[in-house]
Amino acid sequence: MDATAPISAGEGPVRWVSPAWLVDHHADELLILDCQPNIHEYINGHIPGAVYLNENIFRAHEGACPSRWINREASMWLLRQVGVRADVPVVVYTGSGTLTGCTSYIGDGLEQTMVAYSLLRFGHGDVRILDGGLDAWRQEGRSVTSAYGTANESEYEPRVRNTLFIDYDEFLDLKDRDDVVVLDARPAATYQGQGPWPKPGHIPGAVNLPWKSLMSEKNTRQLRPPAEIRAAAEAVGATPEKTIVCTCGTGREATNEFLTFRYLLGYPKVRLFEGSFTEWLNYPANPTVIGPNPR
Repeated sequence: MDATAPISAGEGPVRWVSPAWLVDHHADELLILDCQPNIHEYINGHIPGAVYLNENIFRAHEGACPSRWINREASMWLLRQVGVRADVPVVVYTGSGTLTGCTSYIGDGLEQTMVAYSLLRFGHGDVRILDGGLDAWRQEGRSVTSAYGTANESEYEPRVRNTLFIDYDEFLDLKDRDDVVVLDARPAATYQGQGPWPKPGHIPGAVNLPWKSLMSEKNTRQLRPPAEIRAAAEAVGATPEKTIVCTCGTGREATNEFLTFRYLLGYPKVRLFEGSFTEWLNYPANPTVIGPNPR
């Protein structure tokens, strides 16, 4: 890996790579997934050979939850269709969504962690995230193309990694323990009470660590140096000996912090509450807290 790119702890299933690394390894057997927010972004320009995969296809409305991850059978069709193979590394990237008007949520950079987490969730063991995404690629003068990549259908057999995430009942058991830190990855204003949910605020006890605070101010697809990320985590009490439960609004923002804590910092006990604040509010009796304090 290029020395300027973030280096993950150990040789885990998720790692970050630089544009220079991808150039050096472009001739290797890789599957490059473009997960820009809009198909027209891909058509407008993408890394040569990349196949398009939109992040939103990994979730569907189930029962009273509007953002549940799809089941294993649905993921099998999807991942086979785009050519995912267990023995081929997958490189995931996104861009800033210049063709999209709603830049608060679309083109924010989370597309690549959503897709990377979903690949990991459904069993892939070698996922690479392009640090800085397509913006960094372009800034370094790398070539893009409008020629479509070819998706070669595979026989991928997904397996759900249940140890990565927790459901609502397990979240209830964990959230108030002294050895657990519940992180809310949403922006501070949303955490404190602004947002589209029926009740404002946050889950009692959750501390706020906005996901963008871990990223470069100039490029929200690019991580800050690991030492700075670790300092930001420790400042809110998220230390390696604790169990870290990553939450947000619908599980999307939390994928950024889940992957960063578990595979960049190497924290051993990190879980994702996929239902997050949206599922918390499925139960009308559940309270919320307004303001900057956890409780």
